Amino acid sequence: MKAILLAGGKGTRLRPLTIHTPKPIVPIFGRPFLDYQIDLLKQVPEIDEVILSLNYQPRRIEELYGDGSEHGLKIRYVVEPSPLGTAGAVRYAGESLHESVVVFNGDVLTQVDLAAVIRLHRERRALATIILTPVENPTAYGLVETEPDGRVRRFLEKPSPDEITCDTINAGIYVLEPHTFDRIPKDTAWSIERSFFPSLIERGEPFVAHVYRGYWIDIGTPDKYLQVHRDVLDGRFLAPNTPAAGRGWISPDARLDPDARIDSPSFIDDGAVIKSGTHIAPYSVIGRHCHIEERAVVDGAILWPNCRIGPEASVTRAILGRHCHVGRHATVRGGVVLGDKSAVTDYSRV
Repeated sequence: MKAILLAGGKGTRLRPLTIHTPKPIVPIFGRPFLDYQIDLLKQVPEIDEVILSLNYQPRRIEELYGDGSEHGLKIRYVVEPSPLGTAGAVRYAGESLHESVVVFNGDVLTQVDLAAVIRLHRERRALATIILTPVENPTAYGLVETEPDGRVRRFLEKPSPDEITCDTINAGIYVLEPHTFDRIPKDTAWSIERSFFPSLIERGEPFVAHVYRGYWIDIGTPDKYLQVHRDVLDGRFLAPNTPAAGRGWISPDARLDPDARIDSPSFIDDGAVIKSGTHIAPYSVIGRHCHIEERAVVDGAILWPNCRIGPEASVTRAILGRHCHVGRHATVRGGVVLGDKSAVTDYSRV
């Protein structure tokens, strides 16, 4: 069985972080995001190959993952000649497939039981099975209504409050039968949500839903990117191979001055240097080889590798890309996002 990961997006909602780093490999506790999706797929033994559907900076991802041998799962790459939309990308990546395929959107993090979803798909002899997840405010999403027996009834894009009939939305994970892909126009931008799935409903074909009420998040905005780190540190998402899960972590290779104050839960990666009088407040994530100078404060912020925070500077609930420099007595706060190699000069406020 194969899986297709739709990892071709430009990650515009996460810019400037994604200018030099494709969204599928933005770091979460020092690991590329794709690692977490691959970990989930590896829980289904019959999935023996992952097809990465790429478009934006594909070489960066190929260089990182190679043939997949280091990750315990064969990886193949398909690069779209131009953006083809969610359905167009699935057809382009799945041209040679003849068995059921699992499809993942490239920005979804979850703990869903994929094996159970695949069993449902087979028991119902479905052409498509979609995972749905509940949300508190459905008006920001497209609702998916289902019949009592689990068949999908209709999709409703961004409903007004008086149109809300349920709380379930598309979770961006599917099991599909490849012989249906020929209804997707070849080499054409086509939406799986707006075109492919509605065609199944119109034809009365077996299209069923699995409602998952466990952990699910779309990491594609700065707020959600901050949130997922907080969720891991709180133990709401227990990620394998992530030492921070549920308790925080300080690398034994980090150098901490005895006078530094480190509040839990926080994460401090290999080679970080935390100097005297520094305060690392809860939910802070300090990347590899970051330097936090004397009496600086990092509070609920995420620092990618090789950042330097100057003496008596303060960084609060911000995200800093690689090699950023915050000068002495400078202040960065309130959801600020700095791209790689950004510099905030001494005494500045951002």
